[in-house]
Amino acid sequence: MLAGTRPAARHARHKLGRIGLQLYTVRHELQRDFAGTIARVAATGYREVEFAGYFGQAPRDVRALLDQHGLSAPSAHVSLAPDQWRAALDAAPVIGHRYVVVAWIPAEARRTLDDYKRIAESFNHAATEARAAGLQFAYHNHDFEFAPLEGRLPYDVLLAETDPHLVQLEIDLYWITKGGQDPLAYFARWPGRIPMVHVKDSAGPPDHRMTDVGAGSIDWKRIFARRDQAGIRHAFVEHDAPADAFASIRASYEYLRQLEF
Repeated sequence: MLAGTRPAARHARHKLGRIGLQLYTVRHELQRDFAGTIARVAATGYREVEFAGYFGQAPRDVRALLDQHGLSAPSAHVSLAPDQWRAALDAAPVIGHRYVVVAWIPAEARRTLDDYKRIAESFNHAATEARAAGLQFAYHNHDFEFAPLEGRLPYDVLLAETDPHLVQLEIDLYWITKGGQDPLAYFARWPGRIPMVHVKDSAGPPDHRMTDVGAGSIDWKRIFARRDQAGIRHAFVEHDAPADAFASIRASYEYLRQLEF
């Protein structure tokens, strides 16, 4: 060895910490047996969940069930309909949510770029109310935001027209990929604005069939290697229509548990 030199440092390997599940994946099971399904999610190994409805359960009962199984729920998908929005803001601190996420824009409300600008204004307003309640507002994408409209991508308009501190992002990595975009480009363009991602895999073109995580074509090592740039704190597994929901969440969990990047 030459004087003054040292062996090259080995690249440090990283793994995900607390792996989360978007409970939409097991919505039918929750409808049949809410408590039993939450117990099975925890037994699989998940330590975080994201809600998409509470299936008639009172917020305090939801929190008690989560506590019983060592789960936390940092986020929930909510509606901006006035009565539901207020109920969501009231329920969030009881259950333990930090984020309230809007995950859909009706087709009739997003026909033009001016529509998207109006939506952005409504997001800024809702996000201000969320902040006053001690919560962070976020938006979850699908793929329609990446279909060019009047020469621009609607997603880019939404991001440019919203306050990045008030309106953060939950990027669905399946939908953004299906929409023909590279999520890493958005990580670089909006560093620190993406505290959450949906981890959902794709078999790729032409049909972009959803798969369990690790069984598809998305390069998860490449994505999670840039998690610090994006600001990712929570990663929620999701599959919209698994043949066997419990087998699916188990396969995805096991893949992510062993993933190094």
